[in-house]
Amino acid sequence: MYTENRSDREGLNEKYAFRCIRPEEAEQAAEIEEICFPPNEACTREMMLERAARRSEEFLVAVDKGSGRLAGFLNGLATTETVFRDAFFMDAGLQDPKGNVVMLLGLDVLPEHRGQGLARELMRRYAQMERERGRECLVLTCLPDKVEMYRKMGFTDRGISNSTWGGEAWHEMTLCLGKEDRQADI
Repeated sequence: MYTENRSDREGLNEKYAFRCIRPEEAEQAAEIEEICFPPNEACTREMMLERAARRSEEFLVAVDKGSGRLAGFLNGLATTETVFRDAFFMDAGLQDPKGNVVMLLGLDVLPEHRGQGLARELMRRYAQMERERGRECLVLTCLPDKVEMYRKMGFTDRGISNSTWGGEAWHEMTLCLGKEDRQADI
């Protein structure tokens, strides 16, 4: 399993601020989504704005300290369901604040900020945040070329998902958030 170098994390902390999204950053998030995903897979601008407004506590951003702009983000939706379904992408009202599972809806990092561990750091921080809230599991869907990346973050591949979002065949992956500290796994 992948373990990160502490100096890698310190370097990211020097360059980026990590926190929940602010209302005025929702437009930036929508722009980043359009850059990171093809049109058939991307969240609509309207849905991104709604996610940021309704679930800001489930929307972690990395802000480039130099420019003050978003470099990437990870957002999800808490639920009691354990199997991913496409409706989670389209209906922010499915959020259940008492849910013990978080469906991850998007991990986006701008191309110019890739290759330095920012996606991994967003996931590590998000998992820790949800673990502290008492959540038990993170669930995501990804295309086959991303399965190995998520495995390195500690996720288990459950095989092909029921999701057909964007006309694609997705893998469903899970990460259990036990009480033990698994930060080195992510």
